[in-house]
Amino acid sequence: MAPPHGEKSAEVKAESAAAVDNCPISTILIIIAMQTEALPLVNKFQLTEDVDSMFPKGVPWVRFYGNYKGLAINIVCPGKDPSLGVDGVGTVSASLVTYASIQALKPDLIINAGTAGGFGAKGASIGDVFLTSEVAFHDRRIPIPVFDIYGVGSRKAFATPNLLKELNLKVGKLSTGDSLDMSPMDEASIVANDATVKDMEGAAVAYVADLLKVPVIFLKAVTDIVDGDKPTAEEFLQNLAAVTAALDQSATQVVDFISGKCLPEL
Repeated sequence: MAPPHGEKSAEVKAESAAAVDNCPISTILIIIAMQTEALPLVNKFQLTEDVDSMFPKGVPWVRFYGNYKGLAINIVCPGKDPSLGVDGVGTVSASLVTYASIQALKPDLIINAGTAGGFGAKGASIGDVFLTSEVAFHDRRIPIPVFDIYGVGSRKAFATPNLLKELNLKVGKLSTGDSLDMSPMDEASIVANDATVKDMEGAAVAYVADLLKVPVIFLKAVTDIVDGDKPTAEEFLQNLAAVTAALDQSATQVVDFISGKCLPEL
């Protein structure tokens, strides 16, 4: 039954209220797995490290914060593993810092930025920056009806048609798994996901953001060609610094575009 003339449904009212609440966008949470990837943006936005951490005592998670063009910017990284001293990459750390950061900061928008492997067969090249349209897992294989769909965990990124038009970024689907390399079974799942880029965090961030109803977009810069001739780890390390610079430039352009806008205007 349609609502009486001049009245809005509860659903439409809720959507309108949400749009007003986030208009203009005021707080952005940027989740980045590696501090090497994060530091150029920390410097660009002139952010300060939070030494009196808002996170639970003992966790290695790191937050950089500050104001930039009317936006409260928070960059959060999982930090270094306490035992091994390496960056806390992967889905577990990504899920934890996303959840804790949403609870503490109540962001209007999340940006998951980072490097990724790309597929040459899908048009990816070293240094390309993708605004991903959809994310899914490629290593959660549960061959039981419905559980199989849950395992893949496909979710759409928040739609940003105006941002895409303005910055002319490449678009593709992102597939996430907890390994840097690609097994034959992973490859079959990635093909099924129709992915152009693969990473180790995106779909986990999407899961938590969806659970807590926070819009999220994904910026992924290609460090290595997964279906190319060079070993993935070698190519990743070789290109990390240069590609991080490309990511920094694109992320800055995205934040500049967001400044002063409401979510529906993206």
